[in-house]
Amino acid sequence: MSIKLKTIIVEDEKTSREILNNYLQKYCPQVEVVGEAENIDEAYGLIKKHELDLVFLDVEMPFGTAFDLLDRLENIDFETIFVTAYDQYAMDALNQHAAYYLLKPLSIDELIKAVDFVSKIIEKEQKLSSGDFQVKRQFNNQKIKVPIQNGFEIINTEDILYCRADDNYTQIHCGTQHRLVSKTLGFFEKDLIEKGFMRIHKSYLVNMHKIVSYHKGKGGYIVLENGTSLPVSSSKKAAFLSYFTSN
Repeated sequence: MSIKLKTIIVEDEKTSREILNNYLQKYCPQVEVVGEAENIDEAYGLIKKHELDLVFLDVEMPFGTAFDLLDRLENIDFETIFVTAYDQYAMDALNQHAAYYLLKPLSIDELIKAVDFVSKIIEKEQKLSSGDFQVKRQFNNQKIKVPIQNGFEIINTEDILYCRADDNYTQIHCGTQHRLVSKTLGFFEKDLIEKGFMRIHKSYLVNMHKIVSYHKGKGGYIVLENGTSLPVSSSKKAAFLSYFTSN
């Protein structure tokens, strides 16, 4: 499926905007630049005006940062590629659900890779939203051993909705009940990823068979059988979407 990605470039330096625009026209024909902004106020107006698939966003600009812009938006249904000269923003970019992170001066190869990465995410989202979806792999009911104060407890994995990190503890949620276990989420991840679970966020490990819907947004989020909504981080989104197949 070939799609056209509507995008805007948010960058305070005119030369940088021109370079990126030229690169996109020459090397990324699937991208359609519908506007440019040199500050977050102009960017906010363009985002409200257009239905965008992608935003190229510089981090530091006059009168505010990229994070200030994202915080102003109630609903974010586009992917974000950060473009900046400051690599210390990398973790902040991931935390703000940037799909990709590009350093200046721009590498054409990295730009193409970033656009292809976003294209695949959007294509997969569109394909899954056009019909029913199901988890690719099916697992038989299995059990895990959970340590408790005086020994251990056996839990059926099919009863677990999700696990949540709580410092050096893990909350294991089973329906309306949850257990607090003195082990890290990483401890359970090693075992549960082989039993139909996936780490969708730094704080959440989810039973993929308990998901009833997925919603695009600021990184995206899922809804489980009991109505619980959990975020999907951008760094996990591609792997998460690849776990499903559409009918």
